[in-house]
Amino acid sequence: MLEWLVALCFVILVVLIWPGFKYFNTESQSDALHQGLGISQLAKIDKTGRCVSEQEGSHGAQAGDEKKHAVALICKPSALANYLLKHCRTFSNYSPCVGWTWRAGALLQSVYEACCPYDSPVQFVRDNLQLSDEGLVALDWAVPTYQKRRRTSSHSASPVLLIIPNSFGKITRNLLKLCETALSHGYLPAVFNRRSHNGTPLTTLKLQQFGDPADLREAVRYIRHRQPAGKLYAVSESTGSGLLLSYLGECGSSSYVTAAVCLSPVFRCQSWFENALCWPLQWALALYQKICLSRYKTVLGETIQTDTLFSSCSLRDLEEALFCQTIAPPGTSSSCNTSATWDVYWERNEPLRDVDEVAIPVLSVCAQDDPIRGDAQSTIPLELFETNPHFFLLLTDHGGHCGFSTQSEGSHAGASGSVAPVAAPSSGMGSRQISWSHKALLEFFRATTDFFAAEERTKQLAARRRGLGGGAAGRTFRNRSVSTCKRVPECSHNIHAIYNWQRSYTR
Repeated sequence: MLEWLVALCFVILVVLIWPGFKYFNTESQSDALHQGLGISQLAKIDKTGRCVSEQEGSHGAQAGDEKKHAVALICKPSALANYLLKHCRTFSNYSPCVGWTWRAGALLQSVYEACCPYDSPVQFVRDNLQLSDEGLVALDWAVPTYQKRRRTSSHSASPVLLIIPNSFGKITRNLLKLCETALSHGYLPAVFNRRSHNGTPLTTLKLQQFGDPADLREAVRYIRHRQPAGKLYAVSESTGSGLLLSYLGECGSSSYVTAAVCLSPVFRCQSWFENALCWPLQWALALYQKICLSRYKTVLGETIQTDTLFSSCSLRDLEEALFCQTIAPPGTSSSCNTSATWDVYWERNEPLRDVDEVAIPVLSVCAQDDPIRGDAQSTIPLELFETNPHFFLLLTDHGGHCGFSTQSEGSHAGASGSVAPVAAPSSGMGSRQISWSHKALLEFFRATTDFFAAEERTKQLAARRRGLGGGAAGRTFRNRSVSTCKRVPECSHNIHAIYNWQRSYTR
């Protein structure tokens, strides 16, 4: 009872003073971060989408008395980066809420997007997948509530959007809005549920470790079997980005994913589990995870010290009890066995352990005032985005954790047409206000797909010109029968184009 009273007092205190504190403190933190990045490494975007340097942006602000830029695209210069700057207009069209409003508070808008119920016009059709070790994971396919046919055709060429929730399995308001937006833009959203998450039965004594992509790999294979004609894109939310980055690193160019986006990711997960969160948030997340695991307390007691597990008050203690300490099987000499130390566990599960093997474009959307991830200077690996051409960081001054509230959000007018595209006429979905981060990720997917297609056309045109060149070789080729020209089967997933692109355009 005392813990609940202290938590209630803390929430009331935050509600009263947090918006004002962030209003006066965020700009100074933003200036400090920008100074630490250096002018040559920070690409800023102005209102027209033009890439400008820090000095040029500040000079323009002094001359025209304009407001400070709110978005920075940090990446290594490349052909794809220039293409994104030119075609992703949403990147430069972010107007965060500021001033004395709860939407300007990073913590409040983060809690709102994570916990507030949402009247979603979509329903989910579940596929339970039996894995090679007889465990179960689930794929929840989002379909409109008005749709009578609950199953999508396997012959559909619509792109598939694989959505990975946070590592606690919580289906947030932000995730439901993403499913709605993806449906209205022609995607087939599928939410990946780990073992025991969101009603998925726990049929084995094995739980999925934080960064173990084995289960996700089998789920991707099933998606490719079910929707062979559609491209596959992936989006992860919060701590779920650890699983997505681990999968992309281990699979490399064989991931079958065209492009991926991480919304408010946590990069350095070991330090995050150890000391990133304040104790009220740690206590709340640990309590939620223990409630989800309580239904399996009896069966988990065969391999896990459940007394230690359910008495844990921090995320580190909980994770350590689940995966670092196990009970020895019957018949062994010792009654308790430490299966792995804390550091060894994270050597196998740190999301960035195989980051050099990632072979597709990955966009990370982060806010400097993220209260869950922590301080931007110590929690965002800026050197990764400055040196690896596959990684792009969209960094905003405001936005919280998976929040990114805008000034026009919630208004009945819905802003102008250039701010929020309406739903596709054939989708039948309502024209609700679309989150800025969701518009940004959809533009990123479209731009990367167009970039790959343009590069493939250029490559085919160059090969055709070489084959039809002058000289004797050209005359010999023209005198041959058409039947002697062997046709190479075209890959519907465009994997080979992605593989060639990452070898040719990123060095």
